[in-house]
Amino acid sequence: MKLAISQPILLGAWGGGNQFVAALSEAMRARGDSVVYDLSDRDVDVILITDPRPRNPALSFTPGQVLRYILLRNPKALVVHRINECDERKGSRGMNFRLRNANALADHTVFIASWLKALDVWQAGKPATVILNGADTRVFHADHYEPWDGVEPLRMVTHHWGGNRMKGFDVYERLDALLATPEWRQRLRFTYVGNLPPGFKFTQARYVPPIFGPRLASELRSHHVYLTASINEPAGMHHIEGALSGLPLIYRDSGALPEYCGGFGEAFSGADDFEAALKSMMKNYFQWLDYIASYSYTANRMCQAYMALLDELVDRRSEILAKRRLWRHPIAFVLNQIPW
Repeated sequence: MKLAISQPILLGAWGGGNQFVAALSEAMRARGDSVVYDLSDRDVDVILITDPRPRNPALSFTPGQVLRYILLRNPKALVVHRINECDERKGSRGMNFRLRNANALADHTVFIASWLKALDVWQAGKPATVILNGADTRVFHADHYEPWDGVEPLRMVTHHWGGNRMKGFDVYERLDALLATPEWRQRLRFTYVGNLPPGFKFTQARYVPPIFGPRLASELRSHHVYLTASINEPAGMHHIEGALSGLPLIYRDSGALPEYCGGFGEAFSGADDFEAALKSMMKNYFQWLDYIASYSYTANRMCQAYMALLDELVDRRSEILAKRRLWRHPIAFVLNQIPW
């Protein structure tokens, strides 16, 4: 099988989408498949769209180029659209519209969390599958993780590539203020790794600029508990990396986080009840420590699910192509040609 992915592998501390591309590429090549990042070959079996934005400099081809490819060069290529974004996550406008337009090209849709299916980001009714994200256990693992002893200050950490305030900065700001109070000054430490909103500065928390790979994993394992306060998170990788590193989770009951984090830590709704969740984690830490050992959202599990789906689609190629009706979405096809 030859798979064309619309995003090449980027070096450095990029987000979860880049880690997904790297993991799937490695897994497919390991079993003898071919992975390319452009549409120059005429024998591509499956095209994977990972981002609908034609002006995204990280992309190697756009939905418009996909349409021209299947119309003019290789009508037998199947199109899979992986939906990992939405306007709800950043309070933006236009992403859902772009996703819906790009999805008009798809023979099959993959959502990275179940809650995304309820959003207006796709041509509802198309064949779809939910495949949850997973992290590389060769990097993110619990070896050398040292549990909290219940006496020393609890060390908590989070990390985000994106610096949008909706990544949870209402909670991180509240936590920064808590660290200055007599109740928490000697009981708690907090580290934030990654990018910050413009002009934002912590006064009490420890800040680490973006890092990745083994260095990031080592940083995570030097803490006791992982916090994610992201609002409307499509899925993310940060909490997965924290959990696989052995850290019980404190997570916001929002977006995909309950699907990925439920049963592995304490939930909260927002800044007002975060402190209660923190106290509950300190009380129940050793229970959650036992549960987190069974956390199973790994890159291997994720890649096996993608490869099984791609194999099934290729096996059913004739049936799928017979049902393809590209002319049903003429406006979307025109819009996909416009670099907006």
